[in-house]
Amino acid sequence: MLHSSLKRAVALTAVAALVFVGLSAAQRTVAQEEFVVGYVLVGPQNDRGWSQAHFEASQYVEKTIPGVKSIVVDKVNPADRPNVTLEQVVENMIEQGARVIFTASDEFGAETLAVAERFPEVVFIHVSGSAVLEGKAPKNVGNVMGKMEFMKMVAGCAAALKTQTNSIAYLGPLINDETRRLVVSTYLGARYCYEKYRGLDPANLKFEVKWIGFWFHIPGVTADPTAVANEFFNGGADVLISGIDTTEGIVVANQRAERGEKVFAIPYDYSGACEVAPKICLGVPYFNWGPSYMRIVKSVMDGTWQSSWDWDGPNWENVNDLDTSAVGYIFGDALTDAEKETLNAFKKGLGDGSINLFVGPLNYQDGTPFLAEGEIATDKQIWYMPQLIEGIIGASKAD
Repeated sequence: MLHSSLKRAVALTAVAALVFVGLSAAQRTVAQEEFVVGYVLVGPQNDRGWSQAHFEASQYVEKTIPGVKSIVVDKVNPADRPNVTLEQVVENMIEQGARVIFTASDEFGAETLAVAERFPEVVFIHVSGSAVLEGKAPKNVGNVMGKMEFMKMVAGCAAALKTQTNSIAYLGPLINDETRRLVVSTYLGARYCYEKYRGLDPANLKFEVKWIGFWFHIPGVTADPTAVANEFFNGGADVLISGIDTTEGIVVANQRAERGEKVFAIPYDYSGACEVAPKICLGVPYFNWGPSYMRIVKSVMDGTWQSSWDWDGPNWENVNDLDTSAVGYIFGDALTDAEKETLNAFKKGLGDGSINLFVGPLNYQDGTPFLAEGEIATDKQIWYMPQLIEGIIGASKAD
């Protein structure tokens, strides 16, 4: 067996191969004049999903703020890089001069807090976490997340407008507060639009979620999202909404459509995800991390940054404004003009507050009260979602 110090050296060498090392003296001088920002991605930077959205945000920040240099390390997960830890990646980034490091996955939560204690002079931004909100974070840690709940409501509405079998499927990743609240948001949007715009009884709408066990497929560890998607369609669903980081849902839907089935899909995370199969795409709810990341990096550069928990919402004037909106929804080619008009009206109602879907009465899946009659959910009640709600088929907790 390798001695522990030798194993650590081997692992660090592997990390060094992923980031920019071996700088010459001249390069080091240039690096000192740059403001270096690191990004740690859980999946591939070209996954057309979660990780690509972060990668493109890194390019946005670099392009928008003079002097910023990006270091991006992707596929930091046990399947792709089993001998590489977040701590090792961070150490290498700091050696390259990183002053701010974004750890872009819920999976990096505990490790981010631990490594931040070691490097108090570096600002760490954990994406999607809430350690700051809970008072558990060092002063050099911040949290940021987009209010995707709104755009998932739009996705649910689009699905409800389109379904002819009255059966909507949701391809879920792992189960936690974040993924539960996104499923609930999607369902609430679907239920509202099914009744409001189609005049149908929401009790007749089937909405089912199945979970694969992680953010993307790991053979031998998670359920196969391709198989799960096919199970949904075999069971009668004709719209598949994805909640995983990758594109299996829309790929399977397109395969079925090419065989003559009338099915549709809504991918997730990345603004260009409909390009995988535009003819059957009802649109994509996506994250636009660039504005949030730019704000954070600028505040660190000018010395005004303070630890905070930021849940950034859409710019309701134009949710697809890439310079101002943290989340958006791109319409897909499979939507009719009438459906787009309806979705725009729905978005307008969400934006001006005339449509509020997180209002009681709502019960959790086990029948216990979530919101009483007329009660409006607080941000914390939505953020910490311990169960799915009544009307959704599928597990609220992992086995």
